Amino acid sequence: MKKEKKFKAKRGQVDFTNIRWAPVINCVLKYKNKVLLVKRSEGLRLYPGCWNGVSGFLDDNKSLEEKIWEELREEVGLDKKNIISYKLGQIFIQEEEKYNKTWIVHPVLVTIDTDQILLDWEAQKHVWIKPSEIKNYKLLPGVDKVFKSLFS
Repeated sequence: MKKEKKFKAKRGQVDFTNIRWAPVINCVLKYKNKVLLVKRSEGLRLYPGCWNGVSGFLDDNKSLEEKIWEELREEVGLDKKNIISYKLGQIFIQEEEKYNKTWIVHPVLVTIDTDQILLDWEAQKHVWIKPSEIKNYKLLPGVDKVFKSLFS
């Protein structure tokens, strides 16, 4: 099992490791009538083994669109050309006492043109499900709110 390396900020990035408030993006990928859930690797420091969308920190000056492309490329091997459209849901706050964090969650519904993905080391498996089936999974805290924001 690959362990998460200590974060090392690149030029222009903010290291949110020890900062209470942290803005994040949580992308729900939609292909036809199904959505993607990925199971976080056991080697991750935050929420190992939980099911989630494709997510990441908003830790630099890139636009939302650039962050979507970046996360999809890194975590599921997709390219800009695979994105049909995206829609930002209602941004919300998710408190997490366990990690002493307040997440500022930016839910995004990303419609893509394929269900063929290539996971990186951050996820150990994936499933394509109907949105109503998320209750059957051990979700990362707040993912239910992401879905409510995008599918209500």
